[in-house]
Amino acid sequence: MSTTPSDPHRPVAHLRPPRHWINDPNGLVFHDGHYHVSYQYNPYGATHANLHWGHFRSPDLLTWEPLPIALSPTAGGPDADGCFSGNAVSDGERLVAFYSAHREDRSFQHQPVTSAVSADGGRTFTPRGELLIPELPEGCTMYRDPYVWQDGDRWRMLVGAALADGRAAALLYDSPDLETWTCRGPFAARRPEPVGDTALHSGEGWECPQYLPAADGPGALIVGTWTEPTGPLSVAALIGEEHDGHFEAGPAVPADHGPDCYAPALLRAPGDRWLLWAWSWEARDEAWALADGWAGVLTLPREIHVDDGTLRQQPAAELLALRGRHILNAVGATDGPWPVDLGTVGRAFDLTARLEPTGNAGLRLVTTPDGAEYLDIRLDTDAGELVVDRDHASLDSRARGGSHRMPCPVDQPVDLRVVVDHSIAEIFLITTGQVLTLRFYPTGQSPWRLRARTAPGTRLGYAVDAWELHPLVIKEPSTSAAQSAPTSP
Repeated sequence: MSTTPSDPHRPVAHLRPPRHWINDPNGLVFHDGHYHVSYQYNPYGATHANLHWGHFRSPDLLTWEPLPIALSPTAGGPDADGCFSGNAVSDGERLVAFYSAHREDRSFQHQPVTSAVSADGGRTFTPRGELLIPELPEGCTMYRDPYVWQDGDRWRMLVGAALADGRAAALLYDSPDLETWTCRGPFAARRPEPVGDTALHSGEGWECPQYLPAADGPGALIVGTWTEPTGPLSVAALIGEEHDGHFEAGPAVPADHGPDCYAPALLRAPGDRWLLWAWSWEARDEAWALADGWAGVLTLPREIHVDDGTLRQQPAAELLALRGRHILNAVGATDGPWPVDLGTVGRAFDLTARLEPTGNAGLRLVTTPDGAEYLDIRLDTDAGELVVDRDHASLDSRARGGSHRMPCPVDQPVDLRVVVDHSIAEIFLITTGQVLTLRFYPTGQSPWRLRARTAPGTRLGYAVDAWELHPLVIKEPSTSAAQSAPTSP
């Protein structure tokens, strides 16, 4: 089944269930010929509560099959008040999920690790029924979000943490059998520091630690940065190498330069390719999302690697198959005071652009006939940055504004890929491998238009192509999947 929603803001090419709340991607694993993607899911409403693991699988990243809910809280059990974030591994015929067990009678900062096993390809999971790692290590004030991977003949685990001495940390465990785990201390730990050139810092604690190893050369530790009382801040990466169980890395850098990306999760795909999904939260008033009956979406799957000391991301190659009709081709230059109309686009499109500016210039996505509502993607040549400005991207005052930046070399042509899907925009700076994710909520109903704009006295050369973006194909849920959905909290 492939459908376009009546809700003008619900994405069609980004993975999420038809209704209700989702947040972190979980349980990402390739098993028995399928990509498995689970996610934090409230089956009862569009708020952060009653957290289960929803579950999809796909043979190709394009056609997705809803599977029964993978994990549900167990009344009176170690996860009685929520199955929080974690990951999964393929162990022979088994899928083994590791996750944070939440109970209201424990400190919210103490979410110990437990597990569940599937022997039928992810259709059903049997919970462990007790904690796998019941105790916090000494000197640990926050503890959650296991990430398990296989390294030769042993298994390893990172758990996000905050330490009493003021450092954020990813704690390292190892195991010969996925059952007995030994804590080896901090894999990486550091006090809050600036994240790149942003105003953000690397947090008092780390959530959702993910390790991208490298056969030779640097790898990456990717974390959600967290602080009290703000909570989640941003997604940061440490680029470095492991030595004797410790990750030695340079300063923290942004893993995504946008305001609406958090809780990244990695999947090791066939061919030693790594994919990443993240959670893109809403950037609008909660009451609006509640009225629409849904909140949150997963980003596009991204191919990710470290090259020349830089974390690089691009949309998974399979997503080129979502391109439909070629709707825009514009090649030329502008150096006048008036914007140049390049053509019209729909609410979901995939765009490539090569821009060659002599000064400040860029593209504007105009979403109302009078031009009062627009999203700007411009090059600030003075600062050496690409700027995405949504201050005028919605005439509805309940949507958030703000402008967001990522470094961009402007002494050479700038290559972009921009995927817009109703209320989410992912801007990939192909030139450097960086990405910026944000949400916006246009009110305009007529076809959107793309324009090239320049500052006075500036010339912009451009070559822009755009394609319709087809929806993902979401199969009808099987009878067993439909029956597994809970009906009341």
